[in-house]
Amino acid sequence: MKKISLILVCILMIVITGCSMEPPQWAKPNANGNHKQIKIGLSISTLNNPFFVSLRDGVVKEAQKQGMQVIVVDAQNDSAKQSNDVDDLIQKGVNVLLINPTDSSAISTVVQTANNIGIPVITLDRSSDKGDVKALVASDNVKGGKMAAQYIVDKVGKNAKVIELEGVPGASATRERGKGFHEIADKELKVIAKQSAHFDRTEGLNVMENLLQSNPDVQAVFAHNDEMALGAIQAIQSAGKDIPVIGFDGNPDALKSIKAGNLTATIAQQPLLIGQMAVQAAKDVLSGKTVPKSIPAPLKLVTKE
Repeated sequence: MKKISLILVCILMIVITGCSMEPPQWAKPNANGNHKQIKIGLSISTLNNPFFVSLRDGVVKEAQKQGMQVIVVDAQNDSAKQSNDVDDLIQKGVNVLLINPTDSSAISTVVQTANNIGIPVITLDRSSDKGDVKALVASDNVKGGKMAAQYIVDKVGKNAKVIELEGVPGASATRERGKGFHEIADKELKVIAKQSAHFDRTEGLNVMENLLQSNPDVQAVFAHNDEMALGAIQAIQSAGKDIPVIGFDGNPDALKSIKAGNLTATIAQQPLLIGQMAVQAAKDVLSGKTVPKSIPAPLKLVTKE
């Protein structure tokens, strides 16, 4: 009897040891001896913005390089649609979710849904207010806001009158860029007006037209992204004024505008790199590796000079 018990214990130990050394489910070979392809679900806030198109391209190119499949959905800046999109991605059996939130609060529910069924979540450019996010891959938005404010101080001078065009209310990038900007602007500049233009070029044009009428003595403009900055430039030129405008992102249209002498400057991100880094983080998470909660991508100030 003791011998039988000993044999059973040994068998049990072998089984336990073998299980603990198994690779994750996605990495196990299938019947043909090939490894199962990882399926990434990518939810983008909007593809009507060159920055996020580049971010998507970074994800897709790196995933192809790594032999992974990507399913891309476009929220069209609609937080309710984005939640439904992510639910659909979960139903399609993705192994990991890469989410660029439209609204950091609204996305929290589906992040928690993914958590409950064991699908890891990585966010890009903007965070989720709640839920377990394995990593946020983004530029340091607070630092970028500070860089913009300091540039205005250096170019226009202390106590310059500034208008701030804010991004989508509730988005972490809006909060963080504004926070960094005001850390310097509240001491060195005079922010005479601020209003959301929802990261949109046309809305940036319309908002800037209205703000110019009520604030004709404005000396500089800081927009939370390049799309709003380019809209603001149109309004300023139509009004026959010459006012420095600083954007944020470094998208191709903004860089062309700077080269042409229209947009004054931008705090340039690297969206392709952000996408690539997010895929690598996803691969590490699925492999059981621990990744940093925050994975920063470098920023740089771009001017015509």
